[in-house]
Amino acid sequence: MEDDKVDWSELPKELWPKIGKSLENHIDVLRFRSACEAFRSSIPPSLPNSPSFPMQIPHPINHSIASFLNQFTIYLIQPSDAISNSNLQPLSPSSKGCLIKVIESNNRPLSLLSPISGRKISHPQGTSPMLWNLLDYRVIELCKSYTIHNTGRLSSTVNKVVLFPNSPWVGVEESVACCVFLEGKLGFMKHGDEKWSLVDDKNFFYDDVIVFKGQLYVTDRWGTISWVDISSLKLVQFSPPLCGFGNKKHLVESCGSLYVVDRFYESEPRRRNYVARPDRDAVVEYFKVYKLDEEWGTWVDVKNLRDRAFILGNSCSFSVSAKVLTGYQGNCIYFTDIFHVRVYNLDDHSILTVDFDPCLDKSLWYLSPWMRSGGHNHEKHLMKDTFPRRSADTLLFGILMEN
Repeated sequence: MEDDKVDWSELPKELWPKIGKSLENHIDVLRFRSACEAFRSSIPPSLPNSPSFPMQIPHPINHSIASFLNQFTIYLIQPSDAISNSNLQPLSPSSKGCLIKVIESNNRPLSLLSPISGRKISHPQGTSPMLWNLLDYRVIELCKSYTIHNTGRLSSTVNKVVLFPNSPWVGVEESVACCVFLEGKLGFMKHGDEKWSLVDDKNFFYDDVIVFKGQLYVTDRWGTISWVDISSLKLVQFSPPLCGFGNKKHLVESCGSLYVVDRFYESEPRRRNYVARPDRDAVVEYFKVYKLDEEWGTWVDVKNLRDRAFILGNSCSFSVSAKVLTGYQGNCIYFTDIFHVRVYNLDDHSILTVDFDPCLDKSLWYLSPWMRSGGHNHEKHLMKDTFPRRSADTLLFGILMEN
C-alpha cells in the first residue's frame, strides 16, 4: 500500500482547484493556499461576492433603524506534532486543545470571546494583537453563529439567527437568514429583502433554529422539529412532538445526529414578550436530552453523552469531545444562567458554577508562546494568507485583545 501513495506535489494540476473549492470554511482555504505557491495560485481566497461581515440587513421590527448581521466563529485549537516535538510550551498545561470564539469583520482585526458566555477576553497588558503560528497548530472550525446589532448595540428583539448557505464559494445573493424573535415568532429573509417575513403566522412558540445537514431546521416549545422549505416559505414537519415539559428547547448537532436539550427552570420565567430575555430571569433546575432517531422517526431519551460536552451558548449550541479539551468534562452541559457560566452533570444532576471560559488559564497569557504580543504595527498584517516562501516563514493568525 505504501507504493500506491502519491506525493501531493505530483498530483495533476487540474485537481488542485477541485480540492481547494471543496473546502467550505475560510480557515481551511487559508491553510490550503498557504501550502505552496502552486496551491495559492489555483484558487482565490473566496468569491468576490461571498458573504462578508458586518452585513447590513433590515431591522426585524423598525425598518428605519440601521441593522447589521455579525458573524462569530468557534474554533478548536490543537497543538500539532510539530509543536509537541519542539521546545515551545504547549497550548495549555495538559497539552490538550482549546476553544476560542472570534468575531470576524472586514473593518478591524479579530476579537477573542468566550465560546459559552460570549464575553470578551481581555489581555492583562492592555490592547495588543496576539499572534500565533498556524503551522504549529491544528485549527478546526466547529460552527458559526450570528447576532443582529443596531448601530453597535445587540438587538433585543431576536433570540437566535442563522445565515445559510455561508461559504467562500457561495454568492451572498444565494444566502438566506432565519431568526427566532424574542416572543417566539419565526422570521425569514432573503438577501436583498427590505423586511423580514413570518414563516408561520399561527405558531408563536418557536425556541431554536439550526443548520443541519445543509438544511434549516426549527423546533417549537413542544419539541416538534420542522425544516424550512426556502422556495415556498413553508414548514415541513420532520419529527413527532417530543412532548417534553421543559421551558425551552435547544437544538444541538453531535456526531452527525440531531439532539434536543430540554431546559427546565425552577419557576416559570417571565412572559416571552417581556423586554428582557426570559431565560435571563430564571434559575435552571435541570436538563433532559433527547436524540432523534431519523430512521424510525422516534425520540430516544439520552442518559449519557459519554465523552461529549454540549455547549449552549447565547448565539449557538454545539458539541465537542471533552477528552481533547482543557477544562471540559464529558457527559456535561455548559450554559449561561443569570450571567454566570454553569455546568450540569448528567451523572449526578449537579449544577456548578465555572470560570467564564473553562479553557483559558490566565497564566497562558504570560507563559504560552501560542499567544504572543505582536504590537500595534502588526494590525494590518493580521489574518493574512501569505504562503511560506521559505521553510522558516510562518502563517500567522491574529486576534486583537481588548480591555
